[in-house]
Amino acid sequence: MSTLALLVLLLLVVVVLLFAAGVAYVVHCHPSWSQPLGAALTAVMVMATLVGVILAR
Repeated sequence: MSTLALLVLLLLVVVVLLFAAGVAYVVHCHPSWSQPLGAALTAVMVMATLVGVILAR
């Protein structure tokens, strides 16, 4: 793996962690939003899995 690829991967991990922290904060402040956010995050995870499978080929 090149250095650029590792840096992009590290940036992606940081962004995902910040996004997860933001979602956790919103759900903590507004408990009624947990179900719609859960459905949205599930859709995002499915799409990320599909992209990962496509890029792995």
